[in-house]
Amino acid sequence: MADSFNFELVSPERLLLSAQVTEVVIPATEGEMTVMANHAPTMTTVKPGVVTVKMADGKSERFAVFGGFADILPSGCTLLAESAVHVDELDRSVLENRIAVVRADLEGAGDEKKTRIEQFIAELTKLGEIVIPA
Repeated sequence: MADSFNFELVSPERLLLSAQVTEVVIPATEGEMTVMANHAPTMTTVKPGVVTVKMADGKSERFAVFGGFADILPSGCTLLAESAVHVDELDRSVLENRIAVVRADLEGAGDEKKTRIEQFIAELTKLGEIVIPA
């Protein structure tokens, strides 16, 4: 059995999860990364996507995150999400509202900001395709 470590998923609204886990897959900005016990100390930004958590008892949980930061230490991992929900709580209207709010920021944005906003919209759209059935 794989070693376990403490994982916490925190959003401004609430603590979503605090548990002993064996593996966490994080949608890091530079690509998905798998965190396991005794991971090298790392800090990374998180893009919109799905965090998959394998609990110490073997069960898996999935959470939709909308950006944030992950602090990884050999003894544990804390993901501070801008916003997060269990995938079962995410529905199409919530995601469409988030995309509409972000699209409103496109008007009058400079080129660099416009590129970041368009990338964020693409990430939100992909998240919807992954977790919301057609």
